[in-house]
Amino acid sequence: MVVDSLAHHSLYHGLSPRLAKALTHLAETDFTQVEVGTYPLDGKDIFVIVNDYHTQPKETEPFEVHQQYIDVQFVVSGEEEFGYLPLANQTPLAPYHQEHDFTEFDYESNKEDAAFIPLKAGMFALFFPGDMHMPGTLDTEVPVRKVVIKVKI
Repeated sequence: MVVDSLAHHSLYHGLSPRLAKALTHLAETDFTQVEVGTYPLDGKDIFVIVNDYHTQPKETEPFEVHQQYIDVQFVVSGEEEFGYLPLANQTPLAPYHQEHDFTEFDYESNKEDAAFIPLKAGMFALFFPGDMHMPGTLDTEVPVRKVVIKVKI
């Protein structure tokens, strides 16, 4: 997991060419002007999801893990916290959902091991396979515009 300001995105370009393309796209696009939706950037290898929502209490949300994609999550406006902990021997709520590339884990049995980290406008987080994360939480309800770029590993 990585958390940083978009101003430093070039520091992570060496991790993979696809990740470099995703981060460059974030830096060069005014996402305040992009409609909510899903957009291909490089077919199914890199695609962009623009979403508007309100934060939720962490007690109501599951943790998630991906196997096929890196999540690049960028807050355009608003702020949130995300939960994070490494995947170890946790028990999933249901089997892996291959079509949508996620496994969910409940909050209650993982809350003691999780850290909750602020993600403010202009910041991004990279979640790699094995990074359990819970995006979109905050103790108070706040409107958020967030871009998630899925990068095939």
